[in-house]
Amino acid sequence: VTRKGGTITTCASTSGYMHEYDNRYLWMSLKRIIGSHFANYREAWEANRLIAKGKIHPTLSKTYSLEDTGQAAYDVHRNLHQGKVGVLALAPREGLGVRDQEMREQHIDAINRFRNV
Repeated sequence: VTRKGGTITTCASTSGYMHEYDNRYLWMSLKRIIGSHFANYREAWEANRLIAKGKIHPTLSKTYSLEDTGQAAYDVHRNLHQGKVGVLALAPREGLGVRDQEMREQHIDAINRFRNV
């Protein structure tokens, strides 16, 4: 999702290498697609700043316990997920690392958009 004239960036292809899209939305809205390996230091710093301000936030389709890391890797390898997956490395449940609960609650619907899809 981007504004008219905006840029869509693809990075890696963890959800599979075959990408399908409706060209009308790309062409009619004058959007462009570019590929990227990741971010440089300035871009990573800016992304972290925007996350801290609540302008962008993670969208996870599923969260796994540390004990289920193997299943998480299998699901990603087999494309059995939509969007991103998370592994709880040092927390027994989700939300324990959240520093700003109010901001999280504002975005909870978007964060959970792909849950159980």
